Amino acid sequence: MTMIADRPVEVTDRVEVGHWEGDCIMGVGNRSAIGTLVERVTRFVILVHVPTGRPTAAAMANGIVDALGAPAPQLRRTLTWDQGKELALHQQTTGGGWRFEM
Repeated sequence: MTMIADRPVEVTDRVEVGHWEGDCIMGVGNRSAIGTLVERVTRFVILVHVPTGRPTAAAMANGIVDALGAPAPQLRRTLTWDQGKELALHQQTTGGGWRFEM
């Protein structure tokens, strides 16, 4: 994990494709949730299905792996996320091949 303040300038300046930002949106009463992944340069959005009402770390990790398995490897460089509990399994999610920032 890398702190967001330490990320490379090409990520901050949005000059290189493949850097993603993610978040979890909770529904009314925390009965549903959806993950969002936004590519920083193109603003392309991927919605991550979370099958459980309250997002567990395992459900979110599985959803992210499924969602980001589609883009080519060169389009999967970094993932920036807040420090929510739903990404407690970020090391399993990134598989070591990504730079994960919080």
